[in-house]
Amino acid sequence: MRAVIQRVTRATVTIGGIVKSAIDNGLLVLVGIEESDNETDLEWLCKKIVQLRIFSDSDGVMNLSVLETGGSILAVSQFTLHAKTKKGNRPSYIRAAQPEIAIPLYNRFVTRLAELTGRETVTGEFGAMMHVELVNDGPVTIIIDTKNKE
Repeated sequence: MRAVIQRVTRATVTIGGIVKSAIDNGLLVLVGIEESDNETDLEWLCKKIVQLRIFSDSDGVMNLSVLETGGSILAVSQFTLHAKTKKGNRPSYIRAAQPEIAIPLYNRFVTRLAELTGRETVTGEFGAMMHVELVNDGPVTIIIDTKNKE
């Protein structure tokens, strides 16, 4: 699994002109699932996300997690995170998981984030054309890939 995690002051997902989800202070998490991903990858990534110390403490030091700040999480599935761009100019998405693998893992990812934070994790819509808007706070953007844990 690959995730792009952005600390935001606000973020929204709009589908067909209707706002599906919105958060204020928290994390926008774009997540890409590949064929080889499994429950172990999911568990490791969810724990890493909720424990990332990327929010400022009273001294202005990034020392707090989304758990400690009570921030929200907006999770959006994004298969393009697994684009291969070595050859040519048209990205290949061959590593991205097919829906029969990706949808259950994505749903479990969202559920597990909610379990770990004790708060609802709001989402986009798997497979939909979405408009994602955000105000990146910092800016702070972290990229994590479960295939590169070390």
